[in-house]
Amino acid sequence: MNKFSKNVKLLFLVSFISSLVLVSCKSKTAAVAVSKNENRKSVNKIIENYYNNKNEFSTLYIKAGVQYASEKQNQNVTAEIKIKKDEQILISIRFLGITMAKASITPTKVSYYEKVKGTYYEGDFSALSQLLGTDLDYSKVQNMLLGRAIDNLKDGKYTETYTDQVYRLDEEFDGNTKKSFYIDGNNFSINKQEITQTKEERMIQVVYSNKKEYKEMTLPLTLNIDSYQPKGKTEINLEYNAVTFNEDLSFPYSVPNDYKRIIIK
Repeated sequence: MNKFSKNVKLLFLVSFISSLVLVSCKSKTAAVAVSKNENRKSVNKIIENYYNNKNEFSTLYIKAGVQYASEKQNQNVTAEIKIKKDEQILISIRFLGITMAKASITPTKVSYYEKVKGTYYEGDFSALSQLLGTDLDYSKVQNMLLGRAIDNLKDGKYTETYTDQVYRLDEEFDGNTKKSFYIDGNNFSINKQEITQTKEERMIQVVYSNKKEYKEMTLPLTLNIDSYQPKGKTEINLEYNAVTFNEDLSFPYSVPNDYKRIIIK
C-alpha cells in the first residue's frame, strides 16, 4: 500500500507539475521576423491563421488513460478531466475505478489531495511558480490540455523555418530559456511545443497527435510529455478516450476534514 501511495502521488504530481513547466517567462514586446521565402507565410500570417482556429466551448469533459514512466518506476492510471472554460479545471486520478487523487485549478487557486496518505495542498500559483522558477497561471494549464500554444504567440519575437509542411517558430533566445512551437502548415494547429532551460539543464517537450475536428475546436487525442532533467527522463502519455463538449458538468471538490495540509516552500 505504501509503494502504491508513493507511485500514485508521484504520478499525480509529476503529471501536474511537468505540464506546468511548459510556461512562458515575462512578456516581451510583440515583434516578428519575416520569412524570406515568398512561397511561405510570414510569421505574422502563421500566427493569425493559428488564432483563427475555432476554440469555442463552455465546458469540456475528457476521460483519459495515463501512462507514467521514469528510470525507477512505471504506472498506469485513468484520469477524468473537467474544464469550465477560463474558470475551473477538475482532475481526478483513478486506479481500478477508485479515486486516489483530485486537483482543482482556478485562476486564483491550486488545490489537490491524495487519498492514501491523507494529505492536501492549497494555495495560489506562487508556490508552484517559485518551485519551478517560472511564472504560472490558469490559462497556461488550460492551453496545455487543449493542445493550444502555452504562450500568447502575439507577444513573442520569432524566427521561422519550414520543413515537411510544418512551420517552426523559435522565440528569440534570452540566454537561458529557448522556446519552439511547431505548427501544422495545413490546419495551423500545434504539433509540438518545446522549452529548454539551459542553467537548470532541463527540457520539456509536448507532442500532440491523433487530432480530431469537433465543431467547437480541433482537439488532439494523444499528448506525449517528455521531461529531461539532471535526475533523469520522465515520460507521461495521455490518451483521450472519451470527449464531450458543452454538457452541464458539476465540479465537486472538498478535502476530508482529517487530511493533513502540506506546504510547498
